[in-house]
Parts: sequence; C-alpha cells; structure tokens
Amino acid sequence: MYSRSVRTVTCLGGGLLLALLAVPQAQAQRKPQASSPTRPGISSDQPSYRKEFTYGINVNTRGGLIGGVAVRSTRLLTQDWARFWSIEAVEIKHPKEEKGISNRGGSFVKGKSNHLFALRPSFGVQRVIFRKAPDSGVQVNGLLSGGPSIGLLMPYYISYNYSPDPNNTPIDVRNEQYDPELHDNPARQTSLERIIDRAPLFAGVGETKPIIGAHIRGALSFEYGRYRDAVAGAEVGVLLEAYSKTPVIIRSLQTDDNSINDQFLPSVYLTIYLGSRN
Repeated sequence: MYSRSVRTVTCLGGGLLLALLAVPQAQAQRKPQASSPTRPGISSDQPSYRKEFTYGINVNTRGGLIGGVAVRSTRLLTQDWARFWSIEAVEIKHPKEEKGISNRGGSFVKGKSNHLFALRPSFGVQRVIFRKAPDSGVQVNGLLSGGPSIGLLMPYYISYNYSPDPNNTPIDVRNEQYDPELHDNPARQTSLERIIDRAPLFAGVGETKPIIGAHIRGALSFEYGRYRDAVAGAEVGVLLEAYSKTPVIIRSLQTDDNSINDQFLPSVYLTIYLGSRN
C-alpha cells in the first residue's frame, strides 16, 4: 500500500515524459528544407539564445509564506521546444498545523513532531504555446517534468517544563522532540501547558531521516521582459508527489500517525523567477 502511490506517480510521469521528449526529436527529423532567406539563419521570430538559467521563489498550498526556492537550466531544441533540468527545495507543512502561545509567551506548533523538507531534482520539456515579440509582450509556455523526491524529516523540538510546579520559576527545562505520549498525556499528568517555547530550528538536525519518493508536475509559465539576454516571469502549476512511506509531521495521542498524515501530497504552486540567457 505504501509504495502504490509512488509507483503510480513514477509510471505516469515516466510515460508522459518519454512521449513528450520524443516529439521534438520527431519534429526535427521531419522538418522540411526551408527556402534560403535573404539572411540565412536570421528570423525575427527565432530566439536569439540557446541556453537559459533561472532562479526563483516558490509559494504553494503546502508551504508557508515562502514555500521554497528553485533553479532551472534550459536548452533550446527547436524554435518551440526545449529541455530543462531543475532542482527545488521546499518545506512541506501539514494543513492542520496550528500555532499556539505558551503561558510564558513562547510560540510553538501544536502537535508538530517533525519538519518535512523536500529536494526535488527534475527533468522535463517545455513547449511554446504563445510566442511574444522579441522585445515586448508576454510569452506562454507549457511545461511537464518529473523526478525523484528526497524528503528530509527533521525532528521538531520544544522546550518542555518538567519542574514539579509548572507555575513557579522553571528549574527543569528540557529540549525534546514533541511526542504526545510524553508531553500531552493525562495518564502521565503532562499537557501542552508545560511547553515553554519551541527550541531552535536546527536543534534536531543531527537526527534527520530521509524518505524517498517521486513527483510529476504540469505548469504554465508567463514570461515577461524586453531584453533578449534576460528573462523574468511567473510559473503556475500542479504538482503530484508521493513517498514510499507516510512522512509523520504532526502527531496526536488519539489518532494513528498514518491516519493523520498523508503519503500522497498534491499541491498547487506559484514560482516567481528571474534569469539570464546566452
């Protein structure tokens, strides 16, 4: 059951990518001999570059204000087709994450036990849908890509007050990964009221565990700008992602980890990017 979603995403993405990668090759082989223009090789519609490198910031439905960052390298194959590789780094948040304020003024996320970060190397194709004029207008491109997903589960640490009387000055404060069995269990006489604050972000970095998955995405990019050697634009798309096992982000004493967390993580995203061409 755990691997079914990963196999589905991998097979679907692989089939679509292979089909699209074959299109520009077939078009290039069928391309007829063009009559010689007045200036061979020069056309007002042809791009004046062969390579493009862009970088941007990502906002998505499973992230915060800024979901992550991405870089992409693109090489033109024909006037309308291009291949690219990219890598994206994002933090994935649980939709039920809720910020809490402790009795001592600190802040923490209720029930959160792990941060989930994802690295997504991708390989894909790009097709020009609507071409802009060389020095003005908006160009619309369609993109399809896929690749592995490398999830990184880093423990979410809290500062917990183990002092006999939690209302007095804390004398026994420990930084620990949140665990509902230990920190919100009436049988142990523990509760969220004893949480003082969240611990530093990288307190649990040494205990980070990888989870392997796969992803595919389809998107439209809207390219702006007047300069042939620079590019700026926005990309809007849908990403389908699944992992080999369920990444546990939040935990509850009353609910099984696999029930409250998702193994299949679809999202909608927006990436704002800048870049250069040569």
